Amino acid sequence: MTELPIVVVPVGADDDALDACLAALELCTPPGARVWLADDARAGPRGYAIVERWLKRTALKADYSRRQRSLGEVAHLDEVLSVCGDADVAVLAPDAVPAPGWLSRLSACLAADGAIASATPWCNAGEAAAWPRIGEIAPMPDAEDAERLSRALQQMPALHPELPAAIGHTVLLRGSARRRAGGLDAASYGSWYAALTDLSLRLSGLGWRNVLCDTAYVARGGEGRPSDGDMDALAARWPDWHARLANFLMDDPLRELRQQLAERLERVGPPEPQRDLFL
Repeated sequence: MTELPIVVVPVGADDDALDACLAALELCTPPGARVWLADDARAGPRGYAIVERWLKRTALKADYSRRQRSLGEVAHLDEVLSVCGDADVAVLAPDAVPAPGWLSRLSACLAADGAIASATPWCNAGEAAAWPRIGEIAPMPDAEDAERLSRALQQMPALHPELPAAIGHTVLLRGSARRRAGGLDAASYGSWYAALTDLSLRLSGLGWRNVLCDTAYVARGGEGRPSDGDMDALAARWPDWHARLANFLMDDPLRELRQQLAERLERVGPPEPQRDLFL
């Protein structure tokens, strides 16, 4: 069996969101998968206690690191990704809640086409990859609804359609492509939201693909946000970016896929008693 990607969780300051993220990560990720909780000096005492308790009981191969002083969101994540070298890395937002099968399906998406540099799953707050309606923030599903959605997604055709850019709720990055593109630009951007968009556009310019993993889903409490000045920096470097994104949101080329998923979700039956979460 092919080794699964490394999961990186940039630990945040929202303790409740972190607790929910780690609980879902444990439930919905194959035992033994590699996980790196990377803390840019953001977690407080309660957050650290949540991490420590989770590390003691997890079946995942997990590590935790904490900087003495904060580097900043982009610089810290670029440092973490650089340490991972050519390994493929799934960056999971600390307020994200993955559904069953998420990591295996993202990994299969990357393996399906050597030209894919980034794979982004559906999300209730996923902008271009939003479900059930593009560009809208829907309520987070509960565990039962997320499980049903995961079983419906398992029946999807895995077409890997193009996205304007990867999206920060969760993204699987091909390590070799990321290194060739030069990693994240911490000098120009303060947010993961903007730095990931910039990286995606550089990857696209080098001939790589940024795609939707149309068989996987990860929920999130809200969309990522740029830091002050990030959107101006993006517009200066990529003058057509805002128009490209706006046209994608208006045209919604994923409309038929959403309709297919909605139809499959209506027909999905009850779970099998001994279901495999990780297909």
